[in-house]
Amino acid sequence: MRLDKYLKVSRLIKRRTVAKELVAKGRVLINEKVAKPSSEVSVGDLLLIHMGSTKINVKVTKIAEFSRKDDAMLMYELLQETVL
Repeated sequence: MRLDKYLKVSRLIKRRTVAKELVAKGRVLINEKVAKPSSEVSVGDLLLIHMGSTKINVKVTKIAEFSRKDDAMLMYELLQETVL
């Protein structure tokens, strides 16, 4: 699944266009490598997201094309959240 779509479906970022802009600016890493919006996300990947003054480190646990609000948190495991 594309990274920008994954961020939206998992509700880590509210809108896909915002996710795409954030990734395009180099603020999202997949397995410690700068990603592009079209980068593929797989189960087991580690994502590091820099949003404003917050760093979010998550592990991908599930890939789904659609998810309900209650099921979105099952798509990732929050490893660390740091507010700078």
